Amino acid sequence: MTHEPIVLSAALASFDALWSPRVVTRVNDYDVRVAKVAGEHVWHSHTHTDEFFLVLDGELHIAVRDGAPGPDGGRAERVVVLPRGAVFVVPAGIEHRPSAPAGASILMFEPAGTSSVGDRHDPVPDHVDVTTGHSLTHP
Repeated sequence: MTHEPIVLSAALASFDALWSPRVVTRVNDYDVRVAKVAGEHVWHSHTHTDEFFLVLDGELHIAVRDGAPGPDGGRAERVVVLPRGAVFVVPAGIEHRPSAPAGASILMFEPAGTSSVGDRHDPVPDHVDVTTGHSLTHP
């Protein structure tokens, strides 16, 4: 990691891949990651860690399954809409699916080594990168 200031707009301008977070720095044992997102991610959950989202640009939607079980046995769903500048924390163990219908740039803060698709997830489509975060120099 660098000991120089990191300009997030420059970090985001250094790559084009969607749903492929880049680690911009580390704080103790946590990664600070940025990502460009558009369309839908995958339903997933992180068993042992919360997931922090900050919207840098655009609008992020996070569908969460945190309600009482519905008539089919599945959890009730709701959608949290995050405009630019908003933050939201998905608690550990909660199923969620980020999406950005018009595209967004986000910052995430999570323990180093945390998978972008969590510990439990739906099948991963080709447009979603399964990663623990790439360096900013990753192609």
